[in-house]
Amino acid sequence: MADGGPTNAIAVCADRAPAIADSLSLQSDWTVRRVSLKSRNASRAIPDSWERAVLIEFDERAKSGEDSATINFGEVVDGRYRYMQAQAVEPVCLVCHGQNLAVDVKESLRQYYPDDWATGYSLGQVRGAISVSQGRGKLDLQDQHD
Repeated sequence: MADGGPTNAIAVCADRAPAIADSLSLQSDWTVRRVSLKSRNASRAIPDSWERAVLIEFDERAKSGEDSATINFGEVVDGRYRYMQAQAVEPVCLVCHGQNLAVDVKESLRQYYPDDWATGYSLGQVRGAISVSQGRGKLDLQDQHD
């Protein structure tokens, strides 16, 4: 954001964020993903059935007054430890994920994320989560379209 504003940040995020998650997954025994009920990148951010259920629970917890930034959950599923940490909407997030986006931001989002659903958020909502899993092999991402 500091080097080029929101349109530059969108371009960087489209390229760097997936590369960071992939790199972390390759360098460790963990599968690292960013997921959301309203994905920005439908080819990568669609939650599997377990992640979807946890995200729905995160939304309910936030609606009942729990601070979104502190919401998390972990458990062993089919021999793998799975953990999710909510990503709360902070003021800077609203520039690209809020309700009233600037024209140049909308254009940049259309260019980099033609299937974007990740707008319309308000401050403090759960925008998505970081999802990690460890254990018996890598997470089967074929399940992500349940």
